[in-house]
Amino acid sequence: MFRGGFGRPFRRFPADIPPALQRANEIMGQGDFPAAAAAFEQLARAAEGKGGPRAAWLYLQGVRARLLNRQSDLGVALLQQGLGLFAERAEPALLWRAGRGIVDELQGRGLVDEAGRIEDFIWMKLPAGFSPTPGPAEERQPLLPTTCPGCGAPLRPDEVGWVDALTVECPYCGSTVRAGNHLPKN
Repeated sequence: MFRGGFGRPFRRFPADIPPALQRANEIMGQGDFPAAAAAFEQLARAAEGKGGPRAAWLYLQGVRARLLNRQSDLGVALLQQGLGLFAERAEPALLWRAGRGIVDELQGRGLVDEAGRIEDFIWMKLPAGFSPTPGPAEERQPLLPTTCPGCGAPLRPDEVGWVDALTVECPYCGSTVRAGNHLPKN
């Protein structure tokens, strides 16, 4: 009888997932938001100092930790730093998608003034003539695991890099993860 991997997610983990990243995601998952914020901010600054492509995403996780710890002023400052990296790297689509996701989170938490400041910041950093375009209309959307099996970071469909129609790349560690079952869009 064949006991193969059918139905199991495809995963490729980089050999060098930093233990500090795994630990930061573990701390976040445990709800220790002040410690998680400090850990993500330290990782983000180190990555930014090395010109690392994941620095912006690490700042965004620090922002989420600050928001969950009700430190919106610190979160907004970090958010501008993280989103600013997308602008510096001429990645307007990432700036737009990540920024809109955080604006929606801020609004959902009742932080309307902060959301407005970030929305203004996003438009200020976008290149002239940028027009956000929605992704292709699909009848079905792949179901992602909620966290990266490599580093433990959250996987959000609007933030991950899609390698193909069913495979994503974790923005935090670079692991590739195959999406599971398909669900109809709501």
